[in-house]
Amino acid sequence: MAGSVVVTGAAGALGRAVVAEFSQRGEPVVALDIAGDALDSVTDLATGAPVHPIGADLADRDAVAAAWQRVDEFGSPRALVALAGGFAGAKLADLDEAGFEEMMQSNFSSTLWCCQAAAQRLTAGGSIVTMGARTAVAGSGPVAHATSKAAVVRLTEVLAEELKRSGIRVNTLLPSVIDTPANRTWMSEDLAERAVPPEAIARVIAFLCSDDAWLISGARIPVYGNA
Repeated sequence: MAGSVVVTGAAGALGRAVVAEFSQRGEPVVALDIAGDALDSVTDLATGAPVHPIGADLADRDAVAAAWQRVDEFGSPRALVALAGGFAGAKLADLDEAGFEEMMQSNFSSTLWCCQAAAQRLTAGGSIVTMGARTAVAGSGPVAHATSKAAVVRLTEVLAEELKRSGIRVNTLLPSVIDTPANRTWMSEDLAERAVPPEAIARVIAFLCSDDAWLISGARIPVYGNA
């Protein structure tokens, strides 16, 4: 498998785990996220292949296009892992237009525009992995976040159909509670014990981007364990 792996949301807890996983497997990573110290520090995760950070506003289509022109400098990508997104816990009565728009931009638009850019570059055998959520397909959840993630899930299914003749696979993950420092600030002791480590999800993502997963596309993959 030649080519780099592009990871969005690379400066976050899950993003860093994914960057580290691919680098230690000997695969070059192009890390996309908001410019800043957190993104710059992902180069420290390069225990194997190099990691190249690129700062961009991933909810802006023009900014994404410009960022992917820089991605091209590191060779043709073979996979996109679209993790960029946000979370807001507002219930229906508390939701306003700005909050809803923020969730749609950070979760759906960032995924859509990066998938558009990736699809123009990936060749047969390429893979796209998106980040949905358990609340996108079942149960209760914050209205704007769950709805925006549901849009990501449906986008994944549509793209899997559209891109299958090009040999490009598209799958989405459905996490519940991930064991991150931010989540640890509100989790109960019981939930913290059941939360899924980012490194475990990173290994699932690496598999989905591998040749061994050639037969999987359009799938909603639960990665919530017992959380």
